[in-house]
Amino acid sequence: MKKTFRNRLVVLTVALLITLGSSFYALAQDTLDSVLRPPKGAQVAIIVFEDLQCPMCSRTAPLLEQASKTYNIPVVRHDFPLPMHNWSYQGAVMARYFDTHSKALGNEFRDYIFANQLEINPQNLRAYAEKFAAAHKVELPFVIDPGGKLAALVNADRDLGKAIKLDHTPTVYIVSSRNPNKPYVEVRDNSQLYLTIDNMMRE
Repeated sequence: MKKTFRNRLVVLTVALLITLGSSFYALAQDTLDSVLRPPKGAQVAIIVFEDLQCPMCSRTAPLLEQASKTYNIPVVRHDFPLPMHNWSYQGAVMARYFDTHSKALGNEFRDYIFANQLEINPQNLRAYAEKFAAAHKVELPFVIDPGGKLAALVNADRDLGKAIKLDHTPTVYIVSSRNPNKPYVEVRDNSQLYLTIDNMMRE
């Protein structure tokens, strides 16, 4: 009798684990599908999760910008600061501050940080931000994010990346609303960027 009960308990436990696993997979897939889609008004777009301190991100950003201009498609940038980097999180918060003036200015700041990435450290990051702000006639307050709202936006992007199981930067997707059976493709090799866009635009 005890053996039968134990066997039933094992079967129920396995069934529960399978159900939970399926639920988590479905949730992750739903999150992926909701994130990896073009913004309103676009049929095809580039989506990138990036870290301002990531060397490969700095090399990839201008390629994505050029592809955006070549194909006349938008680039949607998400923050994904990695825990091993000692200033990328604060850099992302600063970029969000410039976003409050205009998204174009925020992205220009991100590209400026990428261009100067090798010289930046936690001690001089603020000085680089001040130089950028002065050049664009924008006031940079002493406390950039007093209420933590900008940090919350960075955290939301990072949590989004974690929800779709990102583990590296940059993570680049070409997304399309044209083919519901193949709405996104990850670009793992920059040399395949244009070919991937061509294929997604044809489908």
